[in-house]
Amino acid sequence: MNDNFRRKVIQATGLCKHIEGPEGRLDILDDISFEARVSDAVAILGPSGAGKSTLLGLLAGLDIPSSGELSLLGEDLVTMSEDERAGLRAGRVGFVFQSFQLLAGLNAMENVAIALELGGEPKDSRVRAKDSLERVGLGRRLKHFPHQLSGGEQQRVAIARAFATQPEVLFADEPTGNLDQHTGNSVIELLFAMRDEYDTTLILVTHDDALTGYCNLRYRLESGRMQSA
Repeated sequence: MNDNFRRKVIQATGLCKHIEGPEGRLDILDDISFEARVSDAVAILGPSGAGKSTLLGLLAGLDIPSSGELSLLGEDLVTMSEDERAGLRAGRVGFVFQSFQLLAGLNAMENVAIALELGGEPKDSRVRAKDSLERVGLGRRLKHFPHQLSGGEQQRVAIARAFATQPEVLFADEPTGNLDQHTGNSVIELLFAMRDEYDTTLILVTHDDALTGYCNLRYRLESGRMQSA
């Protein structure tokens, strides 16, 4: 579809982030500008320490920039309070992390159901969690706890949790980083199949060339500055 007909999900202009330390100001991000539209898949590449995770946190409204303009889902993140940003994310934004971030004391279905409940959708949360897990091939692992699942299965639970609310945008930080190549490829295919089903915009921090190859937008972040890759 032509970009003119696809709504902007993220718009960043002149984004900067710095922190004050004992030796003075440390510039983490400098003059970042880019946009992502509905169903885009954006790969953010770069060496360790380049500021990729910091940028992801800003784009998701987990932190605010030192300067610049930034909107998510049509809302100005810079002027919103922390509670307002959390309210914007609820049910509309999903996350997938390299370390899975599953709750050890909850089984697979409970880990997905709690995301629905926290997102303000408690009705039929277990039914919807079961459906989401079945979609990622874990229909027989509903009552298994994280320590009883392989790394690939844990990442599938994380993906089921992220997509259970049918988010408009999903942020993923090295989603294949802890997986072997075969399992990583399966997770990539699953991410993009669910992206296609829900028209979710994907913002991916990754070192995985296979994952990057699926993305229609690729940027490289180095020394706090970003350019097309």
